Amino acid sequence: MKAGLISSVFFFMFIGCASSPKEFDPNISGPQIIVEPDTIRLGVARMKDTKIVFKGKGFQPQDSVFVKLLDVDKNGEKVDVPIADGNVDKFGYFTAEVGTLVKIAELLRAKLGSNEKMETIVIITQPPIPEGTYTAKAISMESERTAQCELVLRSPSLLDRFKDWIGGLLGKIQKK
Repeated sequence: MKAGLISSVFFFMFIGCASSPKEFDPNISGPQIIVEPDTIRLGVARMKDTKIVFKGKGFQPQDSVFVKLLDVDKNGEKVDVPIADGNVDKFGYFTAEVGTLVKIAELLRAKLGSNEKMETIVIITQPPIPEGTYTAKAISMESERTAQCELVLRSPSLLDRFKDWIGGLLGKIQKK
């Protein structure tokens, strides 16, 4: 009985966290961009396992698109940080996934390294990108088409911190 109650609580907790997929606004005729998920926690283990994908439409067919975060605080200066790129298909759509190296180096502001077993580990040397709401901008390479969306970065949850603590015990995450 007790196990069933606990299982039910966890089931509804995770179902409540799910969000519906983002869709393009049919009322906008020009370029658009969306990001899934639009809110990301800055826990190391979660960030590594989170697939962050930008999708766009209304861009010049067969073009290339770069996505960057605008006005990121880096060493006391506001800079634009490139985080993804993709190719536009013949219908004007693109998909650009944020790679592991970008998630580690730019969002978590950490480094990748190896442990004694030659396994890839994350080395934390400084705090991650400040939490907040950032503007992500897709920029076309050949045309002047651009689009923007918001990406929300939040501090790690209690569960994220627990996962990172376990990762530290297992030697997968090091703090220096």
